[in-house]
Amino acid sequence: MLIDAIAIVLRPDVLLAVLGAGFFGMFIGAIPGLTASMATALLVPVTFFMAPVPAVASIVAATGMAIFAGDIAGTLMRMPGTPASAAYVDDAYALNRQGKANEALGACLLFSAIGGILGTAVLSLLAPQLAEVALKFSSFEYFWLVLLGLSSAVFVSSSQPLLGLVSLFIGLSVALIGQNNPTGAARYTFGSVELLAGVQFVPAMIGIFAVAEVIRSYTKPAAQARQARVTGPIFRSQVKNLRRYPKQVLRGASLGTIIGALPGAGADIAAWVSYALAKKFSRHPEKFGSGHPEGLVEAGASNNAAVSGAWIPALVFGIPGDTITAIVIGVMFVKGLNPGPMIFIQQPEMVYAIFLIFVLANVLMLPIGWLAIHAAGLLLSAPTRILMPIILLFCIVGSFSINNSLMGVGIMLAFGIAGYIMEENDIPLAPAILGLVLGPMIEKHFVTSMIKADGNLLAFFERPIAAALGILTVATFAYPLLRSTAARRVKG
Repeated sequence: MLIDAIAIVLRPDVLLAVLGAGFFGMFIGAIPGLTASMATALLVPVTFFMAPVPAVASIVAATGMAIFAGDIAGTLMRMPGTPASAAYVDDAYALNRQGKANEALGACLLFSAIGGILGTAVLSLLAPQLAEVALKFSSFEYFWLVLLGLSSAVFVSSSQPLLGLVSLFIGLSVALIGQNNPTGAARYTFGSVELLAGVQFVPAMIGIFAVAEVIRSYTKPAAQARQARVTGPIFRSQVKNLRRYPKQVLRGASLGTIIGALPGAGADIAAWVSYALAKKFSRHPEKFGSGHPEGLVEAGASNNAAVSGAWIPALVFGIPGDTITAIVIGVMFVKGLNPGPMIFIQQPEMVYAIFLIFVLANVLMLPIGWLAIHAAGLLLSAPTRILMPIILLFCIVGSFSINNSLMGVGIMLAFGIAGYIMEENDIPLAPAILGLVLGPMIEKHFVTSMIKADGNLLAFFERPIAAALGILTVATFAYPLLRSTAARRVKG
């Protein structure tokens, strides 16, 4: 079966599909506002004219490339392409400001590829077992998992966890807007029809990072002297990172695969939790946020491993792990590749072919990513008076394209001003995006769980996995408080 799969993957049409889709995904992911999900959706009409394997191969390649490409804009312009990239954008951008953009992007590229390959290894070896565990997750387990993701705000905030919580609650408050809640009631819309759908996180993320940076470039031009050119080799320093952080790579890839395998979780939660764990167990947590590569290594490996992990429930049970695999399942059905337990029996060579395509796409990510990094560095070395209006134009186009509505542009501008004010007062930006992304999820799972438990809060600890996640989450929130209390007693 493996030999048959290799023969399928090495066909010229499959290789050409992977290569073409790889460049397409890298281009789409590097443009602010155009996400990996959008790249996948744009590919669907093209797949109608392809054979089954090239069709799936093109989506696999485009997805992985687009997830990494978000790191390019995040590092060079502080404009993360995805919420996963937002988890470690401060470290990446700080390295860029220090003239080490090549080191930051090299770490994002190499460890994204390694995480994707390790995630594929787990996918090929343990897919049925992990899928069975994922099916045991109910609303109770998801509630604690999302709350654990929210607790990352305590750790990703540099030196003042209280300001991190303030930023988090700003994001959670904005997430209350609209009808995207279990009751379907319109909340805080102030009569606006456009706000009934809530605040989209992509325009908000573009505004809070990119537009705030544009405003700052004009209000404080001397302080915002940019270093966007990528100089020097991007892989040389990664040998040192690989030797220094092997545990972080394995931990990030493992956690990313597990979280990715949970339907609805995805790379966003995986990256945030991995970055928080990297800071928690680091020997130098005080360096995080100021240009430390450790968080890039672990979170970068985690988000691409989560892409592979999302295929576990999709292949084994036909249950989408995220938006991308939901699209993929539709394409597979159209092409006669019916996902589910029988595909492993009736078409095992196709399953192995998909595994090999994942490996091939992650290997090709290295040269394609290298080209994209240097091309972006050359483009962004233009003078500020030319570059900033172009960046703002891309921001407007990206925000408008989400729903083809000017409301997206308004949200972007509002969050741009808010982001500028927050940073001027030392309030971190990343936790606000975390709250906006995870706010609707935690509300939905909490209300669903309360209905199931008939209002009994102890039910959140009755299931074994839920109890373990609950204890871990409570300990995560309690640890900083206990540590500060103990420190005060020692001083007293």
